[in-house]
Amino acid sequence: MLVVTTNEIPSKKIIEVKGVAHGIIVRTPTWTQGFFGGLKKIIGGNNQAYANMANQSREDAYQNMIERAQSLGANAIVAFRYDTSSLDGNGEAISEVFCYGTAVVIE
Repeated sequence: MLVVTTNEIPSKKIIEVKGVAHGIIVRTPTWTQGFFGGLKKIIGGNNQAYANMANQSREDAYQNMIERAQSLGANAIVAFRYDTSSLDGNGEAISEVFCYGTAVVIE
């Protein structure tokens, strides 16, 4: 599956637009990640546990998007974008990663 951020693919022709493909992941940190994340707030520095969670969330959302595009019969995605947000779930940190693009058939 070819995924690009541009609206067109050089040397390829879009022959059919299948629709929007998207992937979404909503995660909360584990107890351990939350505990060590709290310590990092006090002492400062890179929070590797949260960084790992964010990277895994992006990858999972991306894979979900690709699966949706394939289920639509697409072989490429154009105009690909990521969006992230932090939500408050009754005092609990929640991270949302959403990615989307236009599922197309190219030749």
